[in-house]
Parts: sequence; C-alpha cells; structure tokens
Amino acid sequence: MASQSIEDHRSGAEVQTGHDLCEHKSREFLAELGLPDGLLPLPSLEEVGYNRTSGFVWLRQAAGVTHTFDSIGKQVWYDKEVTAFVEPGRMHGLTGVKSKELLIWVTISEIVLSPSGTKIVFRTPAGLGRAFPVAAFQLNPAAPAAEGEQKVETAASTN
Repeated sequence: MASQSIEDHRSGAEVQTGHDLCEHKSREFLAELGLPDGLLPLPSLEEVGYNRTSGFVWLRQAAGVTHTFDSIGKQVWYDKEVTAFVEPGRMHGLTGVKSKELLIWVTISEIVLSPSGTKIVFRTPAGLGRAFPVAAFQLNPAAPAAEGEQKVETAASTN
C-alpha cells in the first residue's frame, strides 16, 4: 500500500536518491517542520521524496531496521518504506513505524510536537499517545547557555 501512495504523490515531488543526499534531505525537512532531526534514524536510505503540494513524504531504505533511542530506552522499528503527510510540528497518516511497548510492537500513526515544543507525542491509530522529551530525538541538542550569558526575553506591553 505504501508503494502505491508513493506513486500517487510522485508527480510534482522533490525526489532525492543516494544515501548521503537522502540522509541530509530527511534531516533538512524534519528541521523545516520543527521536528527533531534524529526522529527518523534510517541507516540505509535510498530515496526520499517530498510533495510539498500534498504534504506527502516518503523514505525508502534497503531493509527494515530497529533503532533504540538510548536516552529513553525505546525500540522503534522502521519498515523499508516510511510514509506520512506532514505539516509544521506534525506527521499524520504515518505508515511503516512501530514502537515496542512491553512485549508487543505498536503501530505509530501520528507524531505531534507539543505546544510548548519540549515534548513530542506519538499516537496509535486508536488515539492512545505517549509523550517524550524532544531532546531524546535530537542529533545535535541545543547547547546550554554558557555561564555568564543571559537569556533575553521580550515582554508584551499591556497598555
């Protein structure tokens, strides 16, 4: 089914091939969407496509792979084809991704960034969700401010 969806959205899509370029492009589009750049750690990417008109994204790799996010102790399985519809802070209609919960693999159908931007929520087709810190999925987490530096904030005027 994923292959058919890819073919349906291929026309007008930006398509990249070759591992290095695909890895760069997948991280680039995740950052563009405001999602953590390590969310899709696919070691053998062969093709990445993004149809900006429909918001459809696909990633093809040589074989399915299991990845462990060490900081949260979660195993995630990525199929040979991963597809989703994307918009800022959200991937929905996701296919090809499962997370191991206790002894079973659970399908993930949606990934959403929390309004605060500090948590990322993974939802099943039944609507059940689990939140984790965004930093657990960042390849290059933001460095903490150096000692002596001050964070500058602006306050809205209440006239």
